[in-house]
Amino acid sequence: MKKDFVFISESVTEGHPDKLCDQISDAIVDHFLLLDPYSRVRAECAVATSILFIAARFASEAKADIAALARKVISQVGYTKPDFDARTCSILTSLQEYPMEADLYFNEERLSDADIDRIKARQQATIFGFACRQTPVLMPLPIWLAHKLARQIMAARNQKLLPYISPDAKSLVGVEYHQRRPYRLHSLTLVISLSQEALGRVSRPRLEEEVREAIIAPALAEEEIQPDPHTLIFVNPLENLLVGGPAVHSGLTGRKNATDTYGEYARHSGNALSGKDPLRIDRIGAYAARYAAKNVVAAGLAEECEVQLSYAIGLTRPASVQVETFGTGRLADDHLAELVEQVFDFRPAAIMRDFHLRHLPAKHKGSFYRRLAAYGQVGRTDLDLPWEATDKVEALLARAG
Repeated sequence: MKKDFVFISESVTEGHPDKLCDQISDAIVDHFLLLDPYSRVRAECAVATSILFIAARFASEAKADIAALARKVISQVGYTKPDFDARTCSILTSLQEYPMEADLYFNEERLSDADIDRIKARQQATIFGFACRQTPVLMPLPIWLAHKLARQIMAARNQKLLPYISPDAKSLVGVEYHQRRPYRLHSLTLVISLSQEALGRVSRPRLEEEVREAIIAPALAEEEIQPDPHTLIFVNPLENLLVGGPAVHSGLTGRKNATDTYGEYARHSGNALSGKDPLRIDRIGAYAARYAAKNVVAAGLAEECEVQLSYAIGLTRPASVQVETFGTGRLADDHLAELVEQVFDFRPAAIMRDFHLRHLPAKHKGSFYRRLAAYGQVGRTDLDLPWEATDKVEALLARAG
């Protein structure tokens, strides 16, 4: 296992076409669950120049104007210009409504343990959760910093500190590790696109200076590891200044899985998280695995922890629960896996019950999953995410002895 290396992670703003699709898909999920918590929803989007395609299947007592929901998201993200306009872009939909299955119309918060045991996984999936001590929220440092920079890009745009940039941007952060611990910032790269009307009016030197002042400095101000004289800082490293968004490159729901999770520092399932209701084990299992891994690290049982859950169609519990601590565990990994299985309930209905997943849109005024769709679905501090709680620490320590 390498101990000295450089690792780079990427984040993107909510105006990136892939993230735009994720947010539209999750806005559809929010809408159905807000009006009917028992809704089953699967929504996927593809976007390109002047056109958005939405494919959605749902079983619900709620009704939805899918195109109107999409236009609202597009407008709120900031696409109101001729190159891609929320009001005038073409929206094509392929919608399929299917009947609610009686055995899935249940209130998980009122089920007995035997009832929960009868609700089986309906997808096969191998899912990963990860936590480490590199940041206060127990996330890898590269993706943590990349998200902070991406957020600050949009803050600078929305606060009109840099009004000439478009909603589409990305950040990449390289961290140098010594003995598997963050040591210094190797590189910061920001790829920022300009609005159409700003082309030719904003020079490269001006862009670089204002990006350093309005984005990099405030985003990293509270970080322990700061850029040093040898940190490589790139702002639009290619020669041309870009116009971004769907007018330039296409987007697709579920194409930024690494950005949604651990920035490739740890494994992820490869399955899309956005656009799925809380009965989809490939979505909610990722939250449960993160919850378990974070509590193991918070309990001091390991410096790094990856929890792997493998589900088979028709089974209630994972067919396999594995723990990997990369040589940092206080106990053997097999023993930790046994503790995790004893303390955490990974059955689909139990995850739904414990995290109140069907009711989070109502709790958050109709917009929860959409807000989750940008800047990571784990490791968030701006949302009250139940899978980020560390309330199982005492139970783990008690069983660990």
